[in-house]
Amino acid sequence: MMLAQQFAAYSRWRTLLGEAIGRFQDWLSDNELADAQSDMRITHLLERLREDRLNVAFVAEFSRGKSELINAIFFAEYGSRMLPSSAGRTTMCPTELLYDDTRPPRIDLLPIETRATNASVSEYKRFPDEWRTVGLEVNSAESMQEALKQVSETKRVTPEEARNFGFVVDNAELASFQIGSDGLVDIPRWRHAVINFPHPLLKQGLVILDTPGLNAIGTEPELTLSLLPNAHAVLFILAADTGVTQSDLAIWKEYIGDGGATKRGRMVVLNKIDSMWDELKSPQEIEAEIKKQVASCATTLNLPSRQIFPVSAHKGLVAKINGDEPLLERSRLPKLESALSQELIPAKQEIVRDSSESDFTDEYQRVRGLLEQRLAGLREQLNELTELRGKNAGVVEYMMGKVRSEKEEFETGLQRYYAVRSVFSTLTNNLFGHLGLDALRQLTHSTRETMLEATFSRALSDAMANFFVVAHEALNKSNKEISEIITMMEAVYKKFSVEHGLKLGSPTTFSLLRYEKEIDRLENWCNTHLNTMLSLIRHEKKNVTQKFFDEVAMQVRRAFEKANRDAEIWLRAIMAPMETQVREHQIQLKRRLESIKRIHLATDTLEDRILELQSVENTLQQQIESLGEVSAVVRRLLSVQIPSVRRAA
Repeated sequence: MMLAQQFAAYSRWRTLLGEAIGRFQDWLSDNELADAQSDMRITHLLERLREDRLNVAFVAEFSRGKSELINAIFFAEYGSRMLPSSAGRTTMCPTELLYDDTRPPRIDLLPIETRATNASVSEYKRFPDEWRTVGLEVNSAESMQEALKQVSETKRVTPEEARNFGFVVDNAELASFQIGSDGLVDIPRWRHAVINFPHPLLKQGLVILDTPGLNAIGTEPELTLSLLPNAHAVLFILAADTGVTQSDLAIWKEYIGDGGATKRGRMVVLNKIDSMWDELKSPQEIEAEIKKQVASCATTLNLPSRQIFPVSAHKGLVAKINGDEPLLERSRLPKLESALSQELIPAKQEIVRDSSESDFTDEYQRVRGLLEQRLAGLREQLNELTELRGKNAGVVEYMMGKVRSEKEEFETGLQRYYAVRSVFSTLTNNLFGHLGLDALRQLTHSTRETMLEATFSRALSDAMANFFVVAHEALNKSNKEISEIITMMEAVYKKFSVEHGLKLGSPTTFSLLRYEKEIDRLENWCNTHLNTMLSLIRHEKKNVTQKFFDEVAMQVRRAFEKANRDAEIWLRAIMAPMETQVREHQIQLKRRLESIKRIHLATDTLEDRILELQSVENTLQQQIESLGEVSAVVRRLLSVQIPSVRRAA
């Protein structure tokens, strides 16, 4: 259970971090140091932590023991098999196992007939009525197992219907869906399944993706374009008795091995090594056979042997349920769990820590700078008032004139600030003119029209290629606008810091690189799956067009939507420090002038005013100290590294 323990430790760390940042947010509110921008940013950070998920995908051809491996790694503590793992096809459709406490335990099943529409699975998730719902009796293992069998249900349809749903029928190379003696084909009854189950690990944010075999994987674009590439770990399962079969190799090359093998969290599992446990052979002979099979798989998949893990999921599950340590050791499951946890948990924690630290540090520095600015302004007032002790009215008038002059000078500087706001607004409009969704909708519409009107394959190919050319141009132009905004804000930050003593530091940077790489990935997928001579010749124009917009253009739109959200957050973040400090400096100048006026008009005694400001000074110092204490807790948690299994053991 090492992986489960590691994940539980990660989940506790994430919870504690969220609680500490929540206390920081409460502190800001209690001390009246929050504003709409900071509150929104921290709330967004806390939502990310609460909704954080750890996605682990299991990919294999049929009958490789994939469901048994999921049971052995994650659900042995439940005391029985959560997922059905009998002989034959146990997972006929992509199945997500997760827990959402806003819904009761249940299975949501999306009918296979929805493949006939242009809508994706994620779009159907917005319409619950389209799904068939089956309740889960979590206190009854038998009822659970019976309900979960529905993910393996099939239905018999005509070959034409099967092809309309995207299945390859009667292909000599892909024998998954063959025409029976009655002229019909067995296909999955369901397109997608979501199992909402209150298991402790799922409650902590684990999401398990159980995928069907090759023929079913290839028909669901969201698997290959979104779910698998975005999984934090992908386990590719082979059978020890067969090694790498032709269909295994097809899955590896098509969906995992092409650039995927070098990613963190991508592992190959050689399952069912118990089939090689021959009582007539010595342990050394059995070990030699296993090593030979590992070496053969490594050669075929072009991988180092250390990335291939021979295990027996069945024996590992039995050993965990029965508390049989020798059998568990022999199953080699702990070695896989150890490697997975050392790859998966630190990588996931690093992602969460980096994003949380960036947002928290920006907000902490804003508040710290604001308090220090207030303290500096207050001390300047104190110094001015202290110098007035024993001075005549002329000196007081001189000091009042000096502060008034500073105030007028700053107000002159404000004209530059308003000019900057105007230019900033123009650049922002330019940015969203390139990056915004309106331009993308126009591109999508024009590309669809061109493809539907195309007479030859060449025109279809050119339309798809042009779609990506224009998308890349939009990102390039957006990057130029971002660079202009950063350059302008750097100059303004520096100018106001030098001329008016504002503590602005450096403006927050932003990059669209991750979205450029995502568009590159989608273009590569399109060029290897759709925009090929073979695909354009074999498929009708209407089908190619539909697949392009259902599978590729939709993912491009999602990338642009995320880029827009991130750009909006960044634009608010880069202007917020300037706005806050300009407003604060105005307030400080006004207070200084009012203090001296009150002394000049003898409406207040000098000593009383000095005592009042000293009290405020003490309060500010206490706030700075308190801020340090509250933020220190967050910083300590951000520096925590979830120990590796080896060190924890």
